[in-house]
Amino acid sequence: MKMQLIRALLLSLVATSPSAHDHKLGPLVIEHPWSRATPKGASVAGGYLKITNTGAAPDRLLGGSAEIARRFEIHEMRMDGGVMQMRELPNGLEIPPGATVELKPGSFHVMMMGLSKGAAGGERVKASLTFEKAGKIDIEFAVEAVGGAPAGHGGAKEHKH
Repeated sequence: MKMQLIRALLLSLVATSPSAHDHKLGPLVIEHPWSRATPKGASVAGGYLKITNTGAAPDRLLGGSAEIARRFEIHEMRMDGGVMQMRELPNGLEIPPGATVELKPGSFHVMMMGLSKGAAGGERVKASLTFEKAGKIDIEFAVEAVGGAPAGHGGAKEHKH
């Protein structure tokens, strides 16, 4: 009986503890950075995550770096005259106070370009994010299968790259 109680307590602690894949930098909370596996010979990969600003002032995601990429940019995809267009956000992406901004397929996202190697499902890609006010934080993108998406992040149909 005592062992069952200890097991139940341990399970409840694991279930309620923050994910090791989530990060906090000052007032910013970065949730579940992920990417898709790249096909052989690919030179680019997308990166996705949620950023919540719990502070009273805006901050801005300016860029970052990834161990497998020569360039790391913040991009936006949007419809313009019935055509989906992708463009770099040279001034970064504002994270308003009290707001959550989701970088996801078909919307805001990270572009890792000039890949030195591909990313396979199940791997993690070491990277960093740089914010205007909060500074720099090291993260890892969890690599999902080609065409995949982690639970709660939509499916392959959303991806327009």
